Amino acid sequence: MRLQQLKYLEKIVDCGSINVAAKELFLTQPSLSKAIKELEAEMGIQILLRQQRGVSLTNDGREFMAYANQILDQVSLLDQKYKKQVLRKQLFSVSAQHYAFVVHAFVELIKNVNTEEFQFTLQETETENIIKDLASFKSELGVLYVNRFNEKVLKNLFRDNSLEFHPLFHVKPHVFVSRDNPLTQKKSLKLADLSDYPYLSYEQGDNNSFYFEEEILSNRNYKMNVKVSDRATIFNLMVGINGYTISSGIISSDLNDDKIVSIPLDVNEVSTIGWLKHKQLELSPIAQMYLEFLKEHIRKYHFQILNTD
Repeated sequence: MRLQQLKYLEKIVDCGSINVAAKELFLTQPSLSKAIKELEAEMGIQILLRQQRGVSLTNDGREFMAYANQILDQVSLLDQKYKKQVLRKQLFSVSAQHYAFVVHAFVELIKNVNTEEFQFTLQETETENIIKDLASFKSELGVLYVNRFNEKVLKNLFRDNSLEFHPLFHVKPHVFVSRDNPLTQKKSLKLADLSDYPYLSYEQGDNNSFYFEEEILSNRNYKMNVKVSDRATIFNLMVGINGYTISSGIISSDLNDDKIVSIPLDVNEVSTIGWLKHKQLELSPIAQMYLEFLKEHIRKYHFQILNTD
């Protein structure tokens, strides 16, 4: 395996076409195809799925590319330090449950990243998809919560998919409501206070298991239950129908325009919100930078970051 082959592969994946990549690399299409076929033969896997409309990574190819990106990142850092060359396009992807602090840290990352070219992806998605994205190397980081109700099921899934869970902070449940909701007159809430209001929760796809629900106490029976797929909709319904959801207590006013209020819920429950990664991958400098922004934002809400890494 040669470094040049990895650079060729990166360009093909970026272009989605061997022909287009060959033109940008000033190579003939047959010579570029040969280089990749030799790499596949040496590694003993099929890296690219070749179709008339272009190419894409196979499952083995996606895993291989995750390792290749780590090598290319390190080479780029060496070149930038000693040869004063421009850093290569930075790649980063995070899959998370629907948390405003995850988005806020992503915004800060983009504002502060030291590169002219990057391709970043933020997936606010279903819990099962977070695990799948990390297991297939589609994302480098995941963010979700565990508690006494879902911990056994989720940690078994983490183990089966070679994932590591790193706790960030512990949190007691909070109720999110519109600023105009009558519940905001109370400093804390009991479950009985919520009975006359629509309960809002995130839809979890075909595998709509209680263990995958994002909301603490999701296994309770709710008289009025509305499921949604995105954070903007859930906030709109808080305003439009006086609905509520149960979450972490962290709301970014910069992103949510001060329309949503967080109120402590008086129940004997604690959750741990943390980040996930694949055991076999070392975090890229960009991922480490993102985690620092994430922790910094969480501290602003007076949550203690756990030193468990």
